[in-house]
Amino acid sequence: MLKHSLVLAVLAAVLAACAQTAPVTPRNSELTHGNVQMKLQVGVTSQTDVLEAFGAPNITSIDGSGREVWTYQRHATVSQSSSSSGYWTIILAGGGSQASGFEQTQRTMTLIIKFDDAGIVSDFRSRSSNF
Repeated sequence: MLKHSLVLAVLAAVLAACAQTAPVTPRNSELTHGNVQMKLQVGVTSQTDVLEAFGAPNITSIDGSGREVWTYQRHATVSQSSSSSGYWTIILAGGGSQASGFEQTQRTMTLIIKFDDAGIVSDFRSRSSNF
């Protein structure tokens, strides 16, 4: 009985020490570089398609040629926490360790889309930054 309890305790400690960390991020936006590349096509994508894909723009303006320009900006905070602990036992002696950490990253994505006179994408640029 004691042997089974000891085996279970060691197994539980090993499994606890092997726990992996996972980022904790809320679902924020469909505005990612991958989605931009998949959903925007110069000469094909309309303003309606853009609205369905990314929602309303943050800023709308008119450029020097009189064409409409939409700007999207998304900000996200990505938090990740981790912890691990281990416990080992040698006859009549024991020891343990524990470690934890927390990391937070700010991400910004900017997308600028230019439309022609017919409301079709004529050009777009996207940029992201992490800090």
